[in-house]
Amino acid sequence: MRFKYNLLFLVCFVTNFFFISSVNASPSLGTPAPQFKGIDSNGNEVSLSDFQGKIVILEWTNHDCPYVRRQYMTGNMQMVQVKAKDMGVVWITIISSAPGTQGHVNRRQANKLTASRKALPSHVVMDPSGVIGKLYGARTTPHMYILDTKGTLVYKGAIDDKPTSWGKIDAGTKNYVLDALSELMAGNRITHAATQPYGCSVKYGS
Repeated sequence: MRFKYNLLFLVCFVTNFFFISSVNASPSLGTPAPQFKGIDSNGNEVSLSDFQGKIVILEWTNHDCPYVRRQYMTGNMQMVQVKAKDMGVVWITIISSAPGTQGHVNRRQANKLTASRKALPSHVVMDPSGVIGKLYGARTTPHMYILDTKGTLVYKGAIDDKPTSWGKIDAGTKNYVLDALSELMAGNRITHAATQPYGCSVKYGS
């Protein structure tokens, strides 16, 4: 009986280990960003390769996550989106919440959310299977990635340096994404190219 329980524990441990490893495996900075295709909230196919020659931001989101709500309720995420758009950046919001989990929405609901939040993504990509999220090792909402014009991953991590789900976003907050964009546009090395993402866990399915 003890052998049976030990074997069951070992099987569960190994299964969980490989699942967690696949989720947490994150592409290295300075390497080509993983290619993906997905369907956006308007029912159109979106391929990362469509945006060759452009800077691309990937944002993992979950509208029910308090950390995400803070970013949008304060207007901070929209402010970053506006500035990114003015720079000619492609902004792809990705929803990797599995059906039945927090933050899962259908395409119609995703469009209503975008409108109600006055958000300005170029596309909202639906990823209920979690394939794209796991490909990038997205762990939190929000979790941010920046790709340069060559499709190279140049930033990954948090939106800013204030890992909290409440309160205003004051002038002293360091916005890692805006800083990285400014340095990238100026042709400079990104000072904080990898930061610790914070927020709710991405709600992947089993």
